[in-house]
Amino acid sequence: MNRCTPRIAALMIAFCAGMLSPTTHAQTSDVKPSVREFPKAALRGEMVVKNHPEIVLNGKAERLSPGARIWDKNGALVMSARLAGQVVTVNYLREGSGLIHQVWILNSEELKEKRAGGNATIFNFITGSTPATP
Repeated sequence: MNRCTPRIAALMIAFCAGMLSPTTHAQTSDVKPSVREFPKAALRGEMVVKNHPEIVLNGKAERLSPGARIWDKNGALVMSARLAGQVVTVNYLREGSGLIHQVWILNSEELKEKRAGGNATIFNFITGSTPATP
């Protein structure tokens, strides 16, 4: 009866471990970051986190919504406190009440893409003082 010798068993284990282990790649500076796909409604702006949930967006005081999500340049979620005081260029979405709900910090490739800024009108109220024209 043929049995597996300890030497063959050790080689098989080493081979299997090598096949299952994650490969490591050298980091090089010539690798371009990937460009994420953003919702069409996302706007571009410069954001500074002051004291959660207060932020400054395009020079104007704003607030993050409860449960707001912020993704870093690599797509990982970050806490707003980690960004305190930093000026970052972002794409963002508002929720129905006007609070900032989703924020993506842009990498170098995403910064090259054109996108509408944050100066769009969100609400347009008409008062009763304007006479109706027939």
